[in-house]
Amino acid sequence: MSTPAVSPSGFSLSAPDPEERKRLEADLSREEAEVLLHHGTEAPFCGGLLDQKDTGVYCCRLCGLPLFQHRTKFESGTGWPSFWAPIDEAHVTAVRDTSYGMLRIETTCARCGSHQGHVFPDGPPPTRLRYCINSVSLEFVPDGAPLRDPLGRGDNKALAGA
Repeated sequence: MSTPAVSPSGFSLSAPDPEERKRLEADLSREEAEVLLHHGTEAPFCGGLLDQKDTGVYCCRLCGLPLFQHRTKFESGTGWPSFWAPIDEAHVTAVRDTSYGMLRIETTCARCGSHQGHVFPDGPPPTRLRYCINSVSLEFVPDGAPLRDPLGRGDNKALAGA
């Protein structure tokens, strides 16, 4: 039996099994399902996390994996929450996207594969990257609050003190 993949920051990256996935997907709103499962995009300047300024962590709405921290969020003027780096590079997967006649890099959650948004090479230093993410793909967890652990992996304490 192989050892489950664990990110450098201590989170399980093993995909949900079919039963877990069914349970996670049943908890989504129609808009969340359209974006997370069907690669949709929410309307610009409408997302609930666009103006979020509090300190905390932005996690995958489907599986709860932490994806971004507040300190990497910046105002891009694009209408979607933007970040210059993921919390752990192993938590975000880059996928070549040629939909709509464009060449883009889609970002997905490395654990559950849910669509988050896209990454572009026009962000601020130090990375010069802009992770342009749909608000409905994320769940904001304020500093001091426990991270949601919908898969019961027990790794939701890995960011303590981060």
